Amino acid sequence: MLDFNSRGQTGLHVNAAIDAALVAQHAATPPRNYLGGSRLGHACERALQFEFLQAPKDDGADFDGRILRIFGIGHALEDVAVAWLRAAGFDLYTRKGNRPDGEQFGFAVAGGRVRGHVDGIFAGGPAIPGMAFPALWECKTMNAKAWRETSSKGVAVAKPIYAAQVAVYQAYMDAAVPGVADNPALFTAINKDTAELHHELLPFDADLAQRMSDRAVRVLTSCDAGDLLPRVASSPDFFECRFCPWARRCWALSA
Repeated sequence: MLDFNSRGQTGLHVNAAIDAALVAQHAATPPRNYLGGSRLGHACERALQFEFLQAPKDDGADFDGRILRIFGIGHALEDVAVAWLRAAGFDLYTRKGNRPDGEQFGFAVAGGRVRGHVDGIFAGGPAIPGMAFPALWECKTMNAKAWRETSSKGVAVAKPIYAAQVAVYQAYMDAAVPGVADNPALFTAINKDTAELHHELLPFDADLAQRMSDRAVRVLTSCDAGDLLPRVASSPDFFECRFCPWARRCWALSA
């Protein structure tokens, strides 16, 4: 006799196999030994220290299969956005030579201890008011709530960590791509729930880039000296702390 009740278990077993493979792949990926330019806008400098020093995360705070699937979907949607923009007539470079095996555009400063990889560089495209070339392209995927906030308030207000990333990338990529800091970057946000698109031009914010560069120096020098930078908050109930993978480690310290 066929057991139709077992059908509901199939998905659980398949998902478990997928998630186990993703977690294993993630565990086998060497941790990066540099401070990511995309992370410099993080609210807490102490968290950046823990991240740079590869401090063990709190139990249960590492990425599980579901989170890794979300990351994978985000990367796939970025590739889709690249195809859409090229179909619309934009000359968009995502790798040197625009070859699939080409090296990704990026920068390394401070002896390679601060690095970043950009999503793309526009070399040309349709006549868009306010847009000039070359221009940096940064793409993020978001759930509907985050996308609505970003599209209504703008990147600088809704997602300051992304605004900081763009400013840092414009600053450090200008040597390799002269003029990229003179022209506004195009920030693209994809609503993963509805496929809605938000595009925003971000003029180069030199003051923000300098503050983030100074922050990178502060984090690195403090790590080298064995000094612990202040927490972002005075209570573990603070929003950023509640979602920090080093929260228990951090608040267990005397200062």
